[in-house]
Amino acid sequence: IYNRGINGEDLFKEERNYPFFLRQYAKYIQPVAETYAYCLMKNHFHLLVRTRGAAEVVRNVGRVENPSDVDDLSDVNKIISNQFSKLFNSYAQAINKAYGRTGGLFEELFRRIPVDSDKYFVELVYYIHANPQKHGFVGDFRDYPHSSYHAHLSKMDTKLRRAEMLHWFGNEEGYEKYHLPNQVLEHLT
Repeated sequence: IYNRGINGEDLFKEERNYPFFLRQYAKYIQPVAETYAYCLMKNHFHLLVRTRGAAEVVRNVGRVENPSDVDDLSDVNKIISNQFSKLFNSYAQAINKAYGRTGGLFEELFRRIPVDSDKYFVELVYYIHANPQKHGFVGDFRDYPHSSYHAHLSKMDTKLRRAEMLHWFGNEEGYEKYHLPNQVLEHLT
């Protein structure tokens, strides 16, 4: 999932905006999706998520009394989309209030690309983490503070699916090795 600021406007105007966005993200998205990787840049972001199962989404968001009654996946998709809408609206309202602006902050609701293979999943993790370097925010993406790269290697509590992520790469060493530029090129060819 990715999105950017309307007309290229910055979504994150100062350092305090990044942790605020992540708190709002946890509040609205954690109930409907598991997060594997992310990167927040000044004017756009990338998220690698897997939506939760229908019964779990309904149970977590509390829309019906008996989650086993959920048959229609379109209803669940609406709940998930609504949670993302709540995230973007709450964040935009806070930014508008804090910075004296009005109107929309995000270009559109959000865009999503299905992850349909293990190879693409692994490549996408690198792409997400390397994005700040690609766009010239830092010389080495491993120095960028607003991505999940270091959270995957940390021992601190996280809402990320860290164990599963590291398993995809074998272990922490495999994860770090894959994130070396020459290793990625070998995997892509």
